[in-house]
Amino acid sequence: MTNPTPTMVTPDLEPEAPSRWAVAWREIVSGSPLRTLLAIVLAFAVGAVLIIVTNPEFLASVGYIFSRPSDAITAAIDAVVEGYGALFRGSILNLQGDTFAEVVRPLTETLRLATPLIAAGLGIALSFRVGMFNIGGQGQLLFGAGFAGFVSFHVDLPFPLHLLLAIVAGILGAAAYGALVGLLKAKTGANEVIVTIMLNYIAFYLITYLMRTPVLQDPDAGGTPKTPAPDASAQLPLLFGGNFALHWGFIIVIGATVLFWWLMERSTLGYRFRAVGLNPSAALTAGINVNRIYILAMGLSAAFVGLAGVTQALGRTSGFTPTVDAGIGFDAITVALLGGSSAGGVFLAGLLFGAMKAGGPQMQIADVPPELLGVVQGLIVLLIAAPPLVRAIFRLPSPSAPTAGSRRTRRAAKKGGVK
Repeated sequence: MTNPTPTMVTPDLEPEAPSRWAVAWREIVSGSPLRTLLAIVLAFAVGAVLIIVTNPEFLASVGYIFSRPSDAITAAIDAVVEGYGALFRGSILNLQGDTFAEVVRPLTETLRLATPLIAAGLGIALSFRVGMFNIGGQGQLLFGAGFAGFVSFHVDLPFPLHLLLAIVAGILGAAAYGALVGLLKAKTGANEVIVTIMLNYIAFYLITYLMRTPVLQDPDAGGTPKTPAPDASAQLPLLFGGNFALHWGFIIVIGATVLFWWLMERSTLGYRFRAVGLNPSAALTAGINVNRIYILAMGLSAAFVGLAGVTQALGRTSGFTPTVDAGIGFDAITVALLGGSSAGGVFLAGLLFGAMKAGGPQMQIADVPPELLGVVQGLIVLLIAAPPLVRAIFRLPSPSAPTAGSRRTRRAAKKGGVK
């Protein structure tokens, strides 16, 4: 019996490898949970140092620190405990409250403030997953709020039809505004960063202008750009009655988070989004219409951001001004980065930043400047955007570092050319 002739195995042609910058960007927006947690801990540790070095009692004890170091240590510990304790009382539970409502109200405020952050964060995260950088959250949120507000006080319908129509109008209005970015990128090659920056300005001044006209103007506001209050039939109902400001927008955002997960992880469209985000050239070779994906992705990204605008416009009993975005459009970038552009991660990151917003006033009462939380947020973004720095500080292994198993696999692959 003759032995079969050895056959040479020809390696499959691989698509063009992504650039070094594409690999770095992918690592930033999809950080590991451990690295993210360590970045948060490190940022709060730096915040604790800032609390200590600006505390009057600690500074007074520094003058005689060598004779009585215990005074400085006690002052430092008390300052950190009081500062972060105030953050806890303002965002989670106020154990000093006299009634159950006073005890749990901080938690409901955290959920209320986190609602638009989560929605907008999901939208920014979607654009990240497609390899695009959407920093037009401010304009898209304003468009969502403007469209939802227009329907809420210009259309007369019963509840809940009126509410549903206002929500849909806000989402579609923002989606159309975002799809314009994708269209310009697909047809002209325009950079989405520059386009979204300019559209932020356009949206802000356009909505402000409309608030001075009968389209969005409150007749009782005089010359102040402000909208009328939404009709009662278009307001988001309160979840726990009049003692708490938390409304049904939070439940809607939970549904949006589940929808985002299904869209990106289980649907065919989500697979195409991810393919384009990983390597547009390979996706185009595989038959995916990359230009169409850009338009759809930016439209859907803006739709989620528009939902944040809807909750801002309809989750109140009064009108709103051009500052209704409250910085949410830019905070959403931080939320998306911190959440690793995943549904669950963005949801948790939104809760964290909502807690910071809710606890800020209590920290100010405790003589801790609220700007400290802005520093902590900035440090979190810095650390998330610098994975090698976090790995170096905590001595974490590099994801690209070869292991013994991977080295054996490569050696076996080299020997496997002949069967």
